[in-house]
Order: sequence, then C-alpha cells, then structure tokens
Amino acid sequence: MAWVDEVASYHEADQLKAFLDMISHAEGTDRYGVNDGYDVLVGGELFYDYRDHPNIRVQLSPTLASTAAGRYQILYRWWKPYKQQLKLPDFGPDSQDRYAIQQIREQGAYSDVVEGRIEEAIAKCANIWASLPGAGYGQREVELGSLVGHFESNGGVTA
Repeated sequence: MAWVDEVASYHEADQLKAFLDMISHAEGTDRYGVNDGYDVLVGGELFYDYRDHPNIRVQLSPTLASTAAGRYQILYRWWKPYKQQLKLPDFGPDSQDRYAIQQIREQGAYSDVVEGRIEEAIAKCANIWASLPGAGYGQREVELGSLVGHFESNGGVTA
C-alpha cells in the first residue's frame, strides 16, 4: 500500500483502508485467492499475472458476462482510461487501491470516508460497486448494517 505514504494522516489512511476492506468484503473478493482478493476474477476464479488487467470475459449466466477483476472487481473498459489517467504501472495491489480511491474521490465520498460518515459514503459509491445497498444492478446487495460493522471491525471509525 504505497499510497498510504501519500495521505495526510494515519487516521486518513486507516479510514481508507477500512473502507477498501469493506468494499472487498461486499464484492466477495476477500473470500478467494491468496492475495487478499487482488487476484480474483468475477465468479471466484483466480488470475496470476499483474502486468495488466486480465481482461477475461466470464459468462456468469446466460444473460450476464463480465470482465470484473481484482479486489474491487474493476471492469476492463474502465481500467484502461484510469490506468492512463493515474499513470498506473500495472494491475498490482497498489494500482488497484489507487483506482478504487480515485473512484471514491470522484463520487464525492472521500471526505465522508475520512470523517466517518460511512453510510453516506456507501450511498455515494453504490453506482460503482453493485454489491453496495441501493446499487440497483439486480445483483446481490450487502445489507448496510453489515457493511458498517465490517468497516468498524477493520479499524474504521464512524461519526
């Protein structure tokens, strides 16, 4: 987590880490792989090459296919522009974290996370991660109280 050295305080880093852990839990990637979910394809299969997003299309059902990969289930179509924008060298853990943090910033949820307004942060990020309550993508959504509890159990502090 090289990005930790770039934040203003230990509190800020701890809050972001807890929120990222919560997203991984919601997306289900924390249950697979050997690298804290950074090596998980949608559906639970693993990948082993971090040079770039694996861009493997997984057919989840007759009507749903996805290229989601990594700890935060990043879609290939979104990875390409963010890789360029953020000058990410690879699809390794630090790059995946930086991508997710940028998404949190763009949703206007960064200060909510840092200041412990986790319910607000979750609501703002629901359109990014289908597993968050209120996402509305027709996929499994994790209950809000469970997510807040996971955030807190991973060192996050709520307001």
